[in-house]
Amino acid sequence: MSGRRSAPDPHPAPDTTSDVIRWAAFSCVLVPVVLVWYGTSLAGAAGTFLGLAAVTAVCRVLLRHSERCAAQRGGRHTRQKTPVD
Repeated sequence: MSGRRSAPDPHPAPDTTSDVIRWAAFSCVLVPVVLVWYGTSLAGAAGTFLGLAAVTAVCRVLLRHSERCAAQRGGRHTRQKTPVD
């Protein structure tokens, strides 16, 4: 019996980047609603929305770029072994 698997892993790794982006998008909507609820002007809430949306978009681009670079290099630890490996 060899240690190799012939079938694909039934539990694929979760896509944590998508989870982070979903929560950030939720926050982009929730924060302005809360601000308006507590008396902030619509213009202020809209500015907050636009600022949060811009930060979220930049973070999404950077996270996806980081994932692509890690996939090309084959993961985190490619050159040396650490005690955790």
